[in-house]
Amino acid sequence: MNSRERVFTHLAGGAVDRLPLMPITMMFAANRIGARYRDYCTDYRVLVEGQMRVAEDFGFDYVNTMSDPAREAADCGAAVEYFDNQPVALVEERALLADKSKLAGLKAPDPAAAPRMHNALKALELFKARLGREKVIEGWIEGPIAEGADLRGINTVMMDFFDDPAFVKDLFGFVVEMELRFALEQIKAGAEVMGIGDAAASLVSPEIYETFVWPYEKRLIEGIHAAGAKARLHICGNTRRLLKAMGTLGADIVDLDSLAPLDEARRQMGPDQVLLGNLNPVTVLRDGAPEDVTSVIGGCHGQAGARFIVGAGCEVPRDTPDANLRALTDYAHGHRP
Repeated sequence: MNSRERVFTHLAGGAVDRLPLMPITMMFAANRIGARYRDYCTDYRVLVEGQMRVAEDFGFDYVNTMSDPAREAADCGAAVEYFDNQPVALVEERALLADKSKLAGLKAPDPAAAPRMHNALKALELFKARLGREKVIEGWIEGPIAEGADLRGINTVMMDFFDDPAFVKDLFGFVVEMELRFALEQIKAGAEVMGIGDAAASLVSPEIYETFVWPYEKRLIEGIHAAGAKARLHICGNTRRLLKAMGTLGADIVDLDSLAPLDEARRQMGPDQVLLGNLNPVTVLRDGAPEDVTSVIGGCHGQAGARFIVGAGCEVPRDTPDANLRALTDYAHGHRP
């Protein structure tokens, strides 16, 4: 059973030889090949090399194209800053939609022509050429509130929920249309799983989430499924108040950060939802000892039960000791669901 077979068999509820292993690596992958993070974000060849190296060195079951949340916003014309060894940053004081009337004239970029989206498509094509059907190839898009915040400014969009809820719905509608177009092009290029990053969702109340965010995440997931791919939902932060609603989205994989207990998620989402996570990526994975990693991920497995994929609560920090990440690998490789 190869990695791709393992993941898709597990998602389908079939028997697998061991637990799938799908941690998020970005800066760690760039460091692994001695690359500047600026280049990892902007040159698909660097990203592919970093992901391939990490997957080979640590026995991961997948590779992904995630690098930073500014990809789509940059192609829309948003002001972003690039740094040699930090993630790309949105310039909030110069947000593209600081004047919300500009939304009516904003055109979604063509993924085949927009520089950063096209770079992601080239990465997927190269992954497919090099990996074939050996490992899962995962694309990535931003979710409605995450991308809405990138375009409007996170502080401003939080006020919009109260000051102009109709605008928020228009904004999220634009985002979903743009992201689905990007997702479909990624699927054509070789992605079989589509990650959806919607970090800002963890900052809103359950009422706002269910009224404004959930319906648009649902549309993304349904669109991804209609195109024949699986959907992975990743919301950073404390999602404890949102767990029940998240469990009704139909995502094939739900990532949980370390602030959202897996046992609570299992109770609220039911026995069939595949959960991924959720050991603390800093205090345990980076700063702990290998035996701490083994103990904590074992606890995660126990809380989540059989429908579980091994990973950290969020990105593996770039200075994580090899021995600690290998402890995570050894747990996945040594345990069945």
